[in-house]
Amino acid sequence: MKVSASEGNTPLSPEELADLIPNLATKEELNEWERQNILRARVWALKDRTPPIEMIAEAFVRKLHARMFDQTWKWAGHYRKTEKNIGVPVYEMRDRLAVLLGDASYWMEHATYAPHELAVRFHHRLVLIHLFPNGNGRHARLFADLLVIKLGQPALTWGSAELLQPGIARQRYLDALRRADRDELKPLLDFARS
Repeated sequence: MKVSASEGNTPLSPEELADLIPNLATKEELNEWERQNILRARVWALKDRTPPIEMIAEAFVRKLHARMFDQTWKWAGHYRKTEKNIGVPVYEMRDRLAVLLGDASYWMEHATYAPHELAVRFHHRLVLIHLFPNGNGRHARLFADLLVIKLGQPALTWGSAELLQPGIARQRYLDALRRADRDELKPLLDFARS
């Protein structure tokens, strides 16, 4: 199967592609397979009793990604080993994640931000680090949704559209992420609530 990278998507190396678990022929089949895998992970995550403050831990970050892609990729839940067109250099990932987890724990313990803003800030920085070979945006969005739900708020809507395929909603999302990279969080927060 040939998987080409489009804007905002992480290209996979030949070795990463070789770790595909199911035998699929097309990108559309892969997208649907991943979608089903993620839906099962969402059901699991919503039933999981981990308190929000304990979610802000490396083990949970990895566990959620593993659950989301465990039927799709052998590397599910494992950090990327290759440089990508998106994300920090591999050698910085663990340190940047540790800083993010520390910041998010502080935000939560001191009610620095309202739940939606806390979750969107966490999402943005998690996407920016780009820990995994693929699925980083979907992982960060589900993580943010779980945080706000466990903090007693409704899940974010992320433009009320499918963000995997190219289109207006995906472009708005990517534009909002780029603005957040420049410390303009409001467009991403607005998009996440739209």
